[in-house]
Amino acid sequence: MASAAETDIAAVAAAIGDRSRTRVLLALADGRALPASALAAEAGVTNSTVSGHLARLLDAKLLTVEHDGRQRHYRLASSDVARALEELARIAQPMPPNSLRGHAQAQALLRARLCYDHLAGRLGVALMAGLVERGVLEGHGSGYRVTASGQRVLDAFGIDAGTFSPRRPPIRYCVDWGERRHHLAGALGGALADRMFALDWIRRSNRRRAVRVTDAGAAGLTGTFGVDPAWADPPSDRRAAH
Repeated sequence: MASAAETDIAAVAAAIGDRSRTRVLLALADGRALPASALAAEAGVTNSTVSGHLARLLDAKLLTVEHDGRQRHYRLASSDVARALEELARIAQPMPPNSLRGHAQAQALLRARLCYDHLAGRLGVALMAGLVERGVLEGHGSGYRVTASGQRVLDAFGIDAGTFSPRRPPIRYCVDWGERRHHLAGALGGALADRMFALDWIRRSNRRRAVRVTDAGAAGLTGTFGVDPAWADPPSDRRAAH
């Protein structure tokens, strides 16, 4: 008889392990809720087909559904689902783009994207590095914590850590699948992204999950958090690979 400590990883893996369902999950990986019709378009399937995929993902507790009148919108069940997708992407083999549009999409995601509600890609990694180098964050045990001087920086930026939900760790980090280095997650990662959207430092791109940095954002990121402007340039080995 299975012990209570065991979890059914195979069931979750089976739910994810369909390319159309994976596309549905990735379309929701920026934390937004979308209707079935939009998810069908993302997955490249019909509305009737996506209904079965959504039911499977709901049954696996990977999605939740929200009702707005007669409309149903779907969202990832938690930030842990986005984190799991990021980890799977890190160990999966890359799929070569089959078009110029696909290549542009891949480059946009590598450059700057949302992982649930926080920044990832080269921008997210550069932000994390800047926070550490500026002394906003410091290593603590196996993770990071905000320093006293860092709290003053965050206060001046308009982030009050005292308002974070106790149900969510203030600081977590993901190993970015594109960069193989840490980007900042947790409540602080989400709050930083929200504040940057509010200041118009970053904007959502027309490419799924990708974000772009405004001119004001580029200056602000460098001046406030020490983000190296070179984050926007792909490493030479990646540029040569394409």
